[in-house]
Amino acid sequence: MSKTALIAGVTGQDGAYLAHHLLGLGYHIIGTSRDAQMCDTSRLDRLGVTGDIELVSLAPNDFRSVLKVVSSTEPDEIYNLSGQTSVGLSFDQPVECMESIAEATLNLLEVIRYLGGSIRFFSAGSSECFGDVGPAPATEETPLHPRSPYAVAKAASFWQVSTYRDAYQMYACTGILSNHESPLRPKRFVTQKIIDGVLSIKAGRQSILQLGNLEVWRDWGWAPDYVKAMHLMLQVDQPRDYLIASGRTTSLREFVHSAFEVAGLSSEEHLESIEALKRPADLDYSALDPSRICQDIGWSSSRTIQEIVGKMYSGELF
Repeated sequence: MSKTALIAGVTGQDGAYLAHHLLGLGYHIIGTSRDAQMCDTSRLDRLGVTGDIELVSLAPNDFRSVLKVVSSTEPDEIYNLSGQTSVGLSFDQPVECMESIAEATLNLLEVIRYLGGSIRFFSAGSSECFGDVGPAPATEETPLHPRSPYAVAKAASFWQVSTYRDAYQMYACTGILSNHESPLRPKRFVTQKIIDGVLSIKAGRQSILQLGNLEVWRDWGWAPDYVKAMHLMLQVDQPRDYLIASGRTTSLREFVHSAFEVAGLSSEEHLESIEALKRPADLDYSALDPSRICQDIGWSSSRTIQEIVGKMYSGELF
């Protein structure tokens, strides 16, 4: 019999790609949104999977709502991909950030414990939780030092998952995700802002791309590859937290330069860094070592930054 997966946050970038991947493996997919009747299904539409998903309404920060959905759908696996996803937005909406991430994770864990079943639980973590670790790549053993409301909420969720796994012998794990991109990224993300800006300059609709701090370094990956790691993490015998990353660190300036290069333009002529767009606090450098997930379950990411930028620029979904 096919497995049933409940994907909280199915209409986002990761949720849509994960749904597409699991459908290809024969899963029955139940996807949740706060209002299933009014949610934005554009990403699911672009992947051609909207009609294959059972959409249900779920408020992750409402325990009764979580209990009702999980108990009635009886999933084999739950993927917690919901909640606020923007570091920048979290500085403006820190309370909503904590409720939509940390409180939602706690509700899902407690419902699984209450029902007493064998549901396997994946929670989307973030490499932002490590903070500035210096030039040495972070591993799963690196202490967490969050520097944004978003990272604080993700760090709280990480420890919730760890505690429930140890205390109640639950199959629960966190995938500590590095930045991962695709054409399905919302426009508020800097990577999509860069691609849209370069396309607009190429078309003659604007002449300058304005960004904040260009001297930040991140591990950028390809989202369709990363959702495969999420699924693999729930297929092994023992639950374990893993870093999901490429292991390559690139500056934002290089990301921008690659985007202009793909368009046949010069970044020096069209790029401006302005103080008003800089965050109150930011990570200067983020390097990650994903060797454990490669060794244990055979997953790795091989996309170069040039490939990722090229796919985003052309709108290539896979």
